[in-house]
Amino acid sequence: MKPVIRIRIANTSDLPTLEDIRQKAFAPVFESFQNILGDEIYASAQKPEDDGQSEILSSMFSHDSVWQIFVAESSGKVVGFVSMQLNHDSKVGEIGLNAVHPDYSGNGIGTEMYKFVVHKMKESGMKVATVATGGDISHAPARRAYEKSGFNVQIPSVWMCRTL
Repeated sequence: MKPVIRIRIANTSDLPTLEDIRQKAFAPVFESFQNILGDEIYASAQKPEDDGQSEILSSMFSHDSVWQIFVAESSGKVVGFVSMQLNHDSKVGEIGLNAVHPDYSGNGIGTEMYKFVVHKMKESGMKVATVATGGDISHAPARRAYEKSGFNVQIPSVWMCRTL
């Protein structure tokens, strides 16, 4: 039985919990990147970005941030989060940094969060919703959740690296 999910706006007191969820949810992603790239390329080309993700999350709470953050709760416990931004000029809404605590993954929480923000985008007059994700195996659950919530048009991309 799927858990009952309540989605609400995040507040700064949620940040430590969101950081914990982010760390746990992205650990296998960062490990996958390191395995794919190898230690040398990962250390130079990807690790600084991975290490900066915590700062990105905290910056989303600043008063001048363009991002809105929502949390998903199950039985009163925060189990996931999703960010979105709205471009009122282009009418494009974007899903940004998001994660579900690994203990709760596979229960449709990500899909519910994405449906929620897509609904918010529609209410705000957006005409298109976008999200970027990885093509590696560690991002497969995220891709499935995006597809379940209606994202059905893709532009495949490949990021290539080499040592010098």
